[in-house]
Order: sequence, then structure tokens, then C-alpha cells
Amino acid sequence: MSVETSSLEADSLGAASLGADSLEADRLEADSLEGASLEAASLEAASLEADSLEADSLGADSLEADRLEADSLEAASLEAASLEADRLEAASLEADSLGAASLEAASLEADSLEAASLGADSLEAASLEADRLGGDSLEADRLEADSLEAASLEADRLEAASLEAASLEAASLEADRLEAASLGADRLEAASLEADSLEAASLEADRLEAASLGADRAQSLSTCCGQTPSFLIYDVTGHLVESTQSMIRILGLSATLPNYLDVASFLHVNPYIGLFFFDSRFRPVPLGQSFIGIKSNNKVQQMHDMEEVCYNKVLKQIRAGHQVMVFVHARNATVRTAMGLIEMAKNRGETSFFQAEQGPDYGQCEKQIQRSRNKQMREFFPDGFGIHHAGMLRADRSLMESMFTRGYLKVLVCTATLAWGVNLPAHAVIIKGTQIYDAKRGTLVDLGILDVMQIFGRAGRPQFDQYGEGAIITTHDKLSHYLTLLTQQNPIESQFLNSLADNLNAEVALGTVTNVDEGVRWLSYTYLYVRMRANPLVYGINHTAYQMDPGLDMYRKELVVSAGRKLDKARMIRFEERTGYFASTDLGRTASHYYIKYNTIETFNELFNSQRTEADILSIVSKAEEFEQVKVRDEEMEELEQMLCNYCELPAAGGVENGYGKINILLQTYIGRGEVDSFSLISDLSYVAQNAARIVRALFEIALRMRWPAMTYRLLTLCKVIDKRLWGFAHPLRQFPTLPHTVLSRLEEKKLSMDKLKEMRKDEIGHMLHHVNIGLKVKQCVHQIPSIIMEATIQPITRTVLRVRLTITPDFKWHDQVHGSVGEPWWLWVEDPVNDHIYHSEYFLLQKKQVLSEEPQQVVFTIPIFEPLPSQYYIRGVSDRWLGAEAVCIINFQHLILPERHPPHTELLDLQPLPVTALGNRRYESLYKFTHFNPIQTQIFHTLYHTDTNVLLGAPTGSGKTIAAELAMFRVFNEYPSSKVVYIAPLKALVRERVEDWKVRIEGKLGKKVVELTGDVTPDMRAIAQADLIVTTPEKWDGVSRSWQNRSYVQKVAILIIDEIHLLGEDRGPVLEVIVSRTNFISSHTSRRVRVVGLSTALANARDLADWLGIGQVGLFNFRPSVRPVPLEVHIHGFPGQHYCPRMASMNKPVFQAIRSHSPAKPVLIFVSSRRQTRLTALDLIAFLATEDDPKQWLHQDERESDDIIGTVRDTNLKLTLAFGIGMHHAGLHERDRRTVEELFVNCKIQVLIATSTLAWGVNFPAHLVIVKGTEYFDGKTRRYVDYPITDVLQMMGRAGRPQFDDQGKAVILVHDIKKDFYKKFLYEPFPVESSLLDVLSDHLNAEIAAGTITSKQDAMDYLTWTYFFRRLVMNPSYYSLDDVSHETINKYLSTLVEKSLRDLECSSCMEIQEDECSIQPLTYGRISSYYYLKHQTIRMFREQLRPELTVAEVLSVLTDAEEFAELPVRHNEDQLNSELAQRLPLQVKPHSYDSAHTKTHLLLQAHCSHATLPCSDYATDTKTVLDNAIRVCQAMLDVAANEGWLVTALSVCNLVQMVVQARWLHDSSLTTLPHVEHTHLGLFRKWGTRKGRGGGGASGYSGPIESLPELMAACQGKENTFAAILGEELQPSQVAQAWAFLSQLPVVEVSLGVQGWWEDSPGQSQRPLPARGSGRRDGWLDVHADQEYVLLVSLRRINSAQQRRRQDSRAQAPRFPKLKDEGWFLVLGEVERKVLLAVKRVGYIRNHTSVSLAFYTPETTGKCIYTLYLMSDSYLGLDQQYDLHLNVTPASIASQVNTEVSDARGHTPSK
Repeated sequence: MSVETSSLEADSLGAASLGADSLEADRLEADSLEGASLEAASLEAASLEADSLEADSLGADSLEADRLEADSLEAASLEAASLEADRLEAASLEADSLGAASLEAASLEADSLEAASLGADSLEAASLEADRLGGDSLEADRLEADSLEAASLEADRLEAASLEAASLEAASLEADRLEAASLGADRLEAASLEADSLEAASLEADRLEAASLGADRAQSLSTCCGQTPSFLIYDVTGHLVESTQSMIRILGLSATLPNYLDVASFLHVNPYIGLFFFDSRFRPVPLGQSFIGIKSNNKVQQMHDMEEVCYNKVLKQIRAGHQVMVFVHARNATVRTAMGLIEMAKNRGETSFFQAEQGPDYGQCEKQIQRSRNKQMREFFPDGFGIHHAGMLRADRSLMESMFTRGYLKVLVCTATLAWGVNLPAHAVIIKGTQIYDAKRGTLVDLGILDVMQIFGRAGRPQFDQYGEGAIITTHDKLSHYLTLLTQQNPIESQFLNSLADNLNAEVALGTVTNVDEGVRWLSYTYLYVRMRANPLVYGINHTAYQMDPGLDMYRKELVVSAGRKLDKARMIRFEERTGYFASTDLGRTASHYYIKYNTIETFNELFNSQRTEADILSIVSKAEEFEQVKVRDEEMEELEQMLCNYCELPAAGGVENGYGKINILLQTYIGRGEVDSFSLISDLSYVAQNAARIVRALFEIALRMRWPAMTYRLLTLCKVIDKRLWGFAHPLRQFPTLPHTVLSRLEEKKLSMDKLKEMRKDEIGHMLHHVNIGLKVKQCVHQIPSIIMEATIQPITRTVLRVRLTITPDFKWHDQVHGSVGEPWWLWVEDPVNDHIYHSEYFLLQKKQVLSEEPQQVVFTIPIFEPLPSQYYIRGVSDRWLGAEAVCIINFQHLILPERHPPHTELLDLQPLPVTALGNRRYESLYKFTHFNPIQTQIFHTLYHTDTNVLLGAPTGSGKTIAAELAMFRVFNEYPSSKVVYIAPLKALVRERVEDWKVRIEGKLGKKVVELTGDVTPDMRAIAQADLIVTTPEKWDGVSRSWQNRSYVQKVAILIIDEIHLLGEDRGPVLEVIVSRTNFISSHTSRRVRVVGLSTALANARDLADWLGIGQVGLFNFRPSVRPVPLEVHIHGFPGQHYCPRMASMNKPVFQAIRSHSPAKPVLIFVSSRRQTRLTALDLIAFLATEDDPKQWLHQDERESDDIIGTVRDTNLKLTLAFGIGMHHAGLHERDRRTVEELFVNCKIQVLIATSTLAWGVNFPAHLVIVKGTEYFDGKTRRYVDYPITDVLQMMGRAGRPQFDDQGKAVILVHDIKKDFYKKFLYEPFPVESSLLDVLSDHLNAEIAAGTITSKQDAMDYLTWTYFFRRLVMNPSYYSLDDVSHETINKYLSTLVEKSLRDLECSSCMEIQEDECSIQPLTYGRISSYYYLKHQTIRMFREQLRPELTVAEVLSVLTDAEEFAELPVRHNEDQLNSELAQRLPLQVKPHSYDSAHTKTHLLLQAHCSHATLPCSDYATDTKTVLDNAIRVCQAMLDVAANEGWLVTALSVCNLVQMVVQARWLHDSSLTTLPHVEHTHLGLFRKWGTRKGRGGGGASGYSGPIESLPELMAACQGKENTFAAILGEELQPSQVAQAWAFLSQLPVVEVSLGVQGWWEDSPGQSQRPLPARGSGRRDGWLDVHADQEYVLLVSLRRINSAQQRRRQDSRAQAPRFPKLKDEGWFLVLGEVERKVLLAVKRVGYIRNHTSVSLAFYTPETTGKCIYTLYLMSDSYLGLDQQYDLHLNVTPASIASQVNTEVSDARGHTPSK
């Protein structure tokens, strides 16, 4: 009967690994010597051997004492009447190998990835991790198996049975060989589900013998596959939608299956094209099968007969020259059988047949065998016999396999593992006996049919044999059983029910099942469901029940509910039976993540508490269900006793007699690195070690979540003890295998602690250890043990909340071999020793580069404090990997001063709403659509509209603060019509929104001029001077008002309205603080008072703000957060998981559910932290929608309409999401796309908008429901995820509830679970605003010094008292690290502060302190810094790096080092992108700095000039940010170069500016700056020139090759058709028109020069034209006196203004520059020979004619010299001009010099 085996030898996969390790067939055989007594000598339960990676790790049920048997296919099964007993006599039914009689056993043996399918349960976590959604940033540095705590096993711990790549056949479910009857593998379950990342695809079914669908491990597969389809849903439009937007393909391989159609429907295979079924006729090597039944009933006789028959069979094959494998069912039976066969051969004198022919390498092989520790193996080899079972060491097993393959072993006696695990075929296989011991049942059971088929599959070697032979020797009564099983195979049944609870928990933890209905639907994707419907009786469903409930809905519901109750009782989920909702708990998530079974968790609940000792923990661990099948064997007792005495440091509860005692002893032996002799114990030991590590990790997480500090610490240490196999009391240096043993023992004897060793010198250490040279080695090791220094500063935020800033400085030497290449993980927690409680804990990764650079890391978190104050808390940092690596930092509360209690809120009075007619002005009333003001506006109306007091209005978002601002403006328009109103909003987007609105209402209807003033839009002075209302950002207004003395319009301001003034506390707060302080300062120095109106959300400490703004009792309105016009209902949900990306992914399902329950049809806003998150969230929501009846339920418009709109959208992701009624909104979108999305959302055409957090500030789109998905964002500076400011979260929540439509708003906040308490507190009570001026004090002082406001240290002190910082310093001293509030302490504190800032500025050459140590003198550099709004560090860097002669490339690299670019975010994995981008760009950057913001800036500017394609859309917006700042930094560089007189550098800077604006390199042809003209087109211009030249083109001006823009303009002479003729061949007409528009607008400037000054020979001051050069006159030189000041008069005339440009069009043409830019020019006068710059001047847009004067000094020495004047554009490449001034220097004239000085009326300094 033939069963084939495939020809592919997958030894690489099998490598004897898993199977061999796991499925051992320890079987019990009746021992012939002990008569009928059953000998329990070796019930070796599934022991895995040492290096076998974890075959079984998970599943107690999985290995049914290591055998998978298909019990479902059992007895009753096929008493085949047809085959009568007598036909099955001991006579073997040898069906001839190919004849019809042969009972063809079905088994399409798939590709021998025969891997241990059955040891399959341990899923390799790391591979589970293929980061969600296609590699989109997985959490930083380690593959944690976290992905949503899917039940993936922690990669580090369980390197689960190494799941070789092949088994993953890319996203195909390598259900490796759905083996005939048993879709086994009890626990691939949820782990593979990874439904979120749907990498489920790979359904890690570690070679899930899918066939196992029958046997015990099948449940898993059922879930795996079951789940995938539930997410691969066919979408309406006909494409598969699923989170990765790619279809996952499932490939199932199996032996021939009887009910293959069931399995196909379970795998969702299309039966017509995807199902291939081959029966046994297709076997490449036909198989002859013999069945032999032994009749005797006497057990001893039976054994004897079996040996006899077996020997005869073997001998027959050996004589024919074949090799034979004999399969037995227990490890010790391999040795017994081999001995028996050798014995018989010797007795009969037939040993010669078995001995191998000795090949050339036989001797070598013999030596290898003799080296082995295995005695029997050494003895059997010379006789040609070998043994093979999982109790042997892997090396020995591999040796046996290779000897058999080479032919040196004739007979290999092995257990069934060999058939599953290793592809090692032989000509003949013999199964000797069919009884297996089942440890679970404690009895003998029949060998499963699956194993028989698998073993028979090993017969016949495809390359060598014509046919194979298989024989089964069993007792006579079982003969018919096996015959029928092989001929009429039974369908395979599902075993999923046994582990339903564990799988359900995994799904709940993952978020795929959130209620009973989803659970019922999830079950419909399992194989269980397929089989329940096909064969209900097997599953206990009777006929009537099935008829009543044909879809089995009720039955499935019962299953889910009962599993839910079980889990709820174990606290693994919360199950609310009334509503049917499941919610996962920490315990359940931990269980799912670490693959811990339900029963084990029950045990933990019962035994685990915070008081347990290490010994207790070990005994709890050893009682885990995972170890259930490890049994105690009698022959091990003695050795276990010895181990207990020798290696166990802790008492082992249970002793050697009990299973759990044995586990405990083995675990301690493992830790103590004890010697183990018996093979069965070796494999048990490794099994125990691997599982224990995982279980202790799980206990550690449980203790951490329970907040038990002592227990957490104990368990973390125990985890490391198991990982390192070192007891905690051992010397930490034992973790270095390189140090000799003797040295370590001496260290321990001498009691040399790590601290002592750190202090000693290497020679001292050497002497103490009597080993001089080892000192250095020890010293190195000491410094390699990770250690950190922690320093904490605390800032009280309120009386109950403390912010802790923890500075962590690495204090060890990094070594890749010791620490790896990523980072060292640490756990940090804050514990209160008195109450034994953890207040905060977090996981912290110290990265390699941080250790190498020794840069301190900042961790910021908040903890609660209670009054009376405790004496101290501890912050503990413990390494996750290293024993003895920990640090403690004490937070002391002795000197903590808690802030003052906050005054109460303003009560909202019950007033009659005021009608708009109260304004008493028809034009004002017409601006409002409503008739009455709301209650808040009514209450503040009088103060704002009828008085001039300063006002602070704190009110929740959405309460109409903008209208309050308008009331204050109307007051100015009424009372002070000639004055100006300044409105400051924190973001450009807000400014734009206000301007758009007010342009229509205030400019359109009231005729008041509205001007926008931001970094993007800088109107000219005239426009600002005429404006009535200036809308601006804080930075811009700060820059403008810095020089308030000489800007009249700043002095005309009557009111300053600051929106969102509570942002004082954020990073941009200092700017607001300075503006207001300066305004108050200006008011006090000029007679005019400036009214300040501050608008903010509800504040905690409004009184301080009010005092600072100079507001008394009247004018402070601070309403409580609850007075919103639309009440708000807030829900806060915590999510676990220390890694950001998986945590975000786990929030998607809850987001979907929140929309369904809170706002099924009203608009929803979802805030996420990054652009990528908008996309990921949208795609996940679409995947959930696709499972609904109406997937387009969020699209509220006609499909045709929406298709038209979608057609206009550029962004591909947005096209997809809009079709489902989901919009995305972020800065990376094109302006037009953003507009489209905004309009659709405002008009309720789409229901859901997913936006980045900036939108909360930006545009006012209220929604019914706001969801804040995650409250952290990635901070480019610190390269970590940090929390949003609480104000941002409040702002986002404030968008909930639309005053016109809703009577209630809903906000759902999803946060990291450890921050939940913090948000709970501050979302309901307002957050106090602190000042953040300290960090940037120097820059602001510099601005005031440059402006002349501060001239001495005392002024600086006085200036500080105007600030908000000073107000808060007194109120909350501890926050600013001030010890007490006495007068002198504060004075001392402030003067130190001023000293430090001034010292910094002095170092940056921004100012100098005079001799009197008091007065302060501003310097040029300080003025430059203030004028260009640069940080003083940038100016300092210019001083250090700018040199006299820098090339453009060098100037570029100085530019990118500016501090302004330090905050450009380098996101996760962008260092990779940067290094790839760098390969494609011309200039080298510093290697190893790809994660630096400065390097990224450099690359972005290069890419901008090279027109290189950027790696992702984020880079485009980053480029915009860089370009926004680049010009201003360049101009400052030019000023620095000019100040130093460096001509070459100054010209390089001018060139760099041109490059940046035009996005081309200086060396590119200037023709390429024309739109659409690329380098490839340059030939056309050359061709044209030569063509015209030949044609003697005298008529048309210029002839010759065209190389630059001026030549091109001359050639075209203003005729577009000439230009079109040049380019027409290559470009479209529309492109030609655009290029011509650019060319025709370019400025053509004519220059004429003259010199003005005093000459001796002429009376008074005179002006002389510069002679035209080359006119042939001898006097081409202009005579001037030496060492005297002259003025160069430059007259500039624009010639081509004939193509009349529109009046206001002073804009430069810069299609690739993000902002509008005015055309301008640099005039640079220099002397080339000495490379000196004499003067530089900026000239604005030249409309028709402009005259400019440059003052310069003549040289001191007489003779001839040439000065050169450069006219350089600041916007275009290729339009520069230069003119030489030929000067003949005559001796100095005293008279002229005196006159020059007297007439110094022209204020001409070499100027800016």
C-alpha cells in the first residue's frame, strides 16, 4: 500500500529540531521480563531536550504525553466487516507493491517541511511582529512581541521553536501538511491571530500540520484561519479591504484528507480553482504495506513473538541490501529493541549481514561516535545499529541521522518523532507495537492513524528506490482496526473546544471580539463550526436541537457565554452579561501576551499575593498547568534527591515525589547550572527552563500592574536569575563568560563589591586576585555592567500633583558583543516605601548612541502627593537584563513648598440674555446672525464694550470668545478710530482663519483695513501703516515690536488681544510673556495706555495672570469648565502596552465602537498625533466598516457626487477614505485637498474627520463627538514619545458639541493606562499655568539689550519683575527650584539668573559688560541676533565656524548647523531614510549623524536644490519648515560676514540665498530655473544659438549659443514666438507659456555709477561719474585721495518694465519656494585682490528707478587699485552683474578729510 514521501529533504528545517524534541513517544511497553506487569519505567512525558527550542512550550494538552493521537478517530470506528479475522492472521497481508490489491493509503505528503508540526505550539514571537501595516515603524528597538499584546510570546524569552523562514511562506499559512487526520496544534491560536496587524497572514502556525485539524492542537489553527477571513472582507466596490490593503493568501498543505472539502471551506478556498486533491495513486514511490497480527494472549509470549517477527522482517530487508527503520513508542524501548535484535543476530550467527561496508571515511565516523557521551550509541555502532529519540542530545541525534544517510547504520531504531521531525527516508519501515502510554490518562492507548501514515510516509527513497515497504506489527485484535483506518479514513474533527477560553481571551485582549455577538461570529470562522454543522452528534448537539437552530447560533452563543463566565471569574476579562460586552483586563492581556493558560491564571489568583517570598514564587510557578505533563519517574528519584541537596538554594515544596516538586528542583538546578545525567531529566530540564522564564515574566507584569514594589523587584530579579542562570547573590561579574572561574571565586571570597572594584585601579585588582594581568580584564568588565546615574527634580503643579523630571545619565562603557547594537532596557518605578505602593512605572530604553555620547536623558512624569507630606519616595531604576544593575534616587519632600490654593471661579450670573441691539450701531449688529448674546457674553459685555480696563476672560472652548474679542475691537473703532488693534493668535492657521472671516465682515462691512502679518505673509510698511486691524502670530509681533522706538505703527496700537493666553505655559509661552511684559513696559514709558485683553480656556490660577496683566477686581472673568454653552460628557479609557505603535493600533476598534455608540450619524472628529496615524486609523476604520451591513454609512451624499469630488483629490489615501465618508486632515496634504475635506466635513457630507492635533487649535470645526486617540506625540528633539500639553487635550475636547445643533457634546479620550489618573484629574479641574521663560531668558534679554531697553544689570532685574514668571515664582517657588520666598532669597535667585544669562550672551559676543561690572553695552552680533530673531547659540556658532573664504558648500553646512534647525523632527527609522537619501545627493554629510536634525536639514536643502525625490510626504513638509527659516538665517550670516569684511564668504552667502529660492545648484545652468526646463533640454538652447549664428542673424540682436538667462532674454527680445520656437519641440504649449511668463517677468537692470566726496581741486562737495572702461582714454582711472570716505552712488533702472507688471507685483518668481518672496538685491562692494568687503547694502524691489549710496574708505597707500561692485539678486540665479571701479589713489588731503567729517550729515555707516 503506498504512501509517498516527498523528495525535498528539508533538513535545514527539520534539523531534528522540533519534532525530535517534542513529540516524543514515550510509551510504555509491557516488559517481557516482568511478566504481564506493565512497567512504568519510562513514562517520559514530553520532555524536550536542552537545546530544542521550546518545542512544546505551550500547551499542556498539546503533547498528549508527547503523542498526538487522533482519539476522535477511534475504536468504534471501523470494524470492517469485510475483512475477516482469519484473513488477518499473523500471515502478513502483503499487498504486492503496485498491484490492485494494494490498499492505497491516502497521503499526499507535502513537501517535507515535516517540521514538528506537532510541537507546533510555541509560536515564534519575533516573527509575529512583522510590524503592523507593512513595516510602518514598529516600536523602536526591539521586536517586542507586543503587537497588541497579541498572544504573541515575548520574543526574547521564548525563542519559540525556531520557526524557520520557510515555514512562513510569506504570509501563507504554512499549515504545513494538513496532516491527514489531525488538525493538531492546540495552541497556535490567537497568537497567530495578530488580527490587528493581520500579519496574521503568516499564521505563525509553526508548521501547523494543518492536518491536525483533528488532534488536539487544532483549535489553534481553527482560530488562525478562522480569523483571517473575518478581516478579509469583500468590499462593495469589489476589492478586498483589510488593514494592510493587501489580500492575504493562505496555503494549506496536508496529507490526503478524507474530508478535504470541510478543510477547504474552513480555509475559504475556492473549490474550483484553489483545491488540489491527490490520492495515494500519485505517490512518487509506490508503497507495499504489510499488517502482522500477533495472536498470543500471554504478554510475555506476545513480546517475544513481536521481537521474533520484527527480526525476521529486518533481516529479510538487510539481506536484500536495504536499510531499515524500526519505530517503537518509548525512549527506553529504542535501546531495548536494538539490544534484542543484536542479541538475536549474534545467537543466530547473522551479525555479518548488519555490519556496514567500511567506506573511506568510516574511521573518521567511528571516532566521532566514540566521542559521544551516550554509552548505548557507542556500543551499537560497530554492529550497524543506531538509536534515535528526543531524549538524546541534539548532537547525538544529528550524528545518528548522518550515519544512517551515509549507510554506516543498517538499522535505526527510533521513536515516531523521527517521522514527524526529520526527513530521513529508508527503503523499509517497521512499526513494532501500536500501544502508547498516555500520561494524561495514565493508561495505554492506540497509536493514532496519523502517526501510522506519517511513519509509512518515510518508506521508499524517491531518488533511489522503485518502491518502499511498510510493515505494522500489532496484536491480532487491533489488526482490523488499523486496516480499516487506513482504507476508509475517518473525517478529522476539531479539538477547539478544549481551549476555547484561552482563545477567547486572546481575541478579547486583541480587541477583535468585544461582545457576545462578535464572539459568535468569530466562532463561525473556525473549523469547529464547519465540523459542528457537518457532524453535530460528535459535539453533543442532538438532532432536534440542530433542526431548531441550523446555523447553531444558540449553541455558539452558549459556548461563548460559558467561556466568558469562566474568564470573568478568573478576572481575565470583564463580562457584563446584561449587555453582553467583554472588556479585557490587565490580567487577561498579560495571560494572552505570555501565552499563559486559563488554569494557570486560576492558580495565580489563588496563591499569588504581595507577601510571597522567592521560594513561594517558585512553587507557584511549578504548579502551572503548562507543566502538567511532566511526571516523576521512579528511576529519576535518586538523581532528583541529589539535585535537591546539591543545587537547590531555596526549599523545594513538594519534594521529589510530586510533579511540581520535580519542576521546582529542575528549575533551581537549571539556575545553579547543575549537572544532570539522565537523558529524560535533561530534556525535562530544558522544557521547564523555557516555560518558567515566560511564566515568571508574566508574574512580573502582574505584580507591576498591581503596584506592589517589593514583589515587582523580586520577580524582575527572578526573571534575570533564570535568564542568566545565576542566583541573585552571585557576583555580578559572573555574567561575563570571559572571566576565568578561579578569578570569580576569589572575587566572592574577598567580598569585592562592584563599587569597590570601580574605585580600585587595575593593578590593585590584579594584586588582590594574585593574578596581575587579569586586573585590566576585570576592570573592563566592571565598567561594562550597565549602570545609570539618576537625578530627580520635582515641581509641584498643584497641591496634589507633582511633576518629576528625571535625568538619567548612562555611566558605563558600551561594547557591542556585551550589549548588542540597539540599547539597554530599564524599568523605572516610583515607590512609596511606607505604603508599599508604586505610583508610576515605565519601561525605558537607553539607546546605544545615547550611551556612547553620554548624553543625559530626560524622563518626565507626574505622581500624586498627599498631605501630610510623606518623608520621601524612591525612584528605582532596574535593568531588564542585567543582575546587579540598578540605581535608586530618593525624592525628598523636606523642603517642598506646595503652591498656594487657587481662588474660586467667577460664578455665571443668571442674567437676561442681551440682544445684539445693545451695541447701538446698525453696522455692528449686521455682523451677527443671532439675535441675543449667550450668557457669558452678556455678563462681560459692559466691561469689554464700555470701559478700557484690561480684561482676562477664561472660559471653556466653544463659549464664543471670538465675539468677546470683537466687542473689544468695536470699542477701539468707536473711541479711538485712528489707533490700531493687534490680535495675536498662536498658530498661522488660526491667523488665516480669522483674517478670512474678518476680511469679509470687518473689512467688507465696516470698511476697516485688515492685515495679516505672519512668517508666510509680510505686507509692506505702507499696508501696515494703513491697517486698522493687524492679525499676527506671537513670534512675528515680538520681532516687530522689538524695535518699537522707531516703528510708529507699534506706538499707535491701542489694544492687544491675545487669544489662547493660557499657552504661556507651553514652549511658545515665553514669547507671549515677553510681548505683554514689553507692552506694559511701553505703556509705562509712553503716555498712552495699551489695553490688553487675554482670552483663554478656564484657568486654575487666573488671579496671577490677572495681577500680571494689571487687572484689578473688574476685568477678571474666569468661568469654570462646566459653563460650556453645550454640556460635555467625557469618557477616559486607558490602554496598556509600553510601545506606542501597537498601543495606537489597539485603540482603533474602541474608536469604531465609540462612534457607533455615541455618534452613529452625527459628525465625529478624531485627533491623532501624526500624519501616519491619520492614515493608519482611517484604514483600520474602513476595515471595520467593511464588516457592517452598510459600509458606506458615514458617507452622507450621493455616490456620483462623491465620485466627482474624489476625482479632484490628489492624495491617494484620501481618495480611498473619502469614499467611506472618512476625511483626513494634516499639514502634509495639498492645500486644495485640505479645503475639500474641510468643506465636506462642515457640510456634513462626510461624518468622520481624522486630524492631527494642530487642527484643534487651527480651524473651528466643532463635532458632536471628539475622540482623542492617544495623548503622546513623537518629539524630534528628544527622539521619544512625550505627552501633549494638557491645554492641547482640553482644546481638542473643546471641539465637541456644536452650539447650533447639539444639546450635549461627547468626548472620548484614549490614553496610556499609566496616565489615566492624571488626565482624570486635570480634564475636570483646570490646570495651573506656569511660566516657561527660564529656558529662553537669554534670547529675550538680548532683544531688550539690543533695543536699548536694558542698559544695566539692574535694568535686567527690573525687567524680570514685569514678567509673569516673577508672579509665579512667588506663588509656586518649588516649581522653579526656589527654596523659600523671603525677600533676599528671591533677590539672590534673580540676580544669579541674570548673571548666568548675561554670561551666556557675553560668550556669544552679543553684548559686553563694562568695567563697572554693571552697565551693559550691546554688540553688533547681539543686534543681528535680535533683528533676525535668531537664538544667541546660532550667532555663537557663526562666530566659530564662519571663515574669510568659504565656498557655497561650506556655507551651506554652517547654515544647517544653526540652532533654529535643532528641533526639526527626526522620526522613528528616519535615520535609515536619511542615509539612503544621502547616497543620492552630491555633498557628503557627517557619517553616523543621520539621526541628527542638522544633518537632515542639510540633506533636505540638498534635495531641494537637486530636485531629488523625497522618501516620504513628511519630508516635503519638513523641507517647507527648513526653507521658512533658511533665508533669515542666511541674511544674518551675510551680516556677520559683512561685519568681519569677508568678501568671498559674503558672496557665497548671496549665492546660497539664490540657490535656496530657486531650488537649483549654483553650478546648474541658470536656464534650468525656468519652469519645466530640465538639464536634458539645454541642448535645444545651444542648437538654437548655433543655428541662428549660421543664418547670420543680424536682425535679431543676440547670436551665438545660449548658455544663460540674460543671453536667452537677448535672443528672444521679448517675443514669445521666438521662445516657443526654441522649446516647442519638447514642451507642451501650456508649459511653454508658463516658462515664458517666468522669463518675461525677470528683472533686467541697468546700472550707472558715480562717486561723491571732497576733492582738493574742487570747491565743496562734488560728484564725479565713473569713467566707462575701455574707452581708450588714458584717464580711465578716477583720482581719489588716500584714506578718505567717499560715497558710491549707484543708480538702478529696470529696463523691461515695458511688460507692465501689476502694481503690487513685487513678488519674485519662485515656483519651488513655499512662501511669497519679494524681489530684492544685494549690493556688495569689495576689493578682490585683498578679498576684503568694504560695504554691503540691501535694495528692495526696483520698480522703475532706484538710487542707492554706499559709503566706503579709500586705501591708505597711494597707487592704483580696483574695487568691484557686485549687484546680486536675492531671488534669481544667473542675473548677477559686476562692475570694476578703477581708482587712482593720490596722497591724502587734510582739508578734504576735515570737510568729509564735518559734512557727515548723510548717516551712512557701512550699512545693512
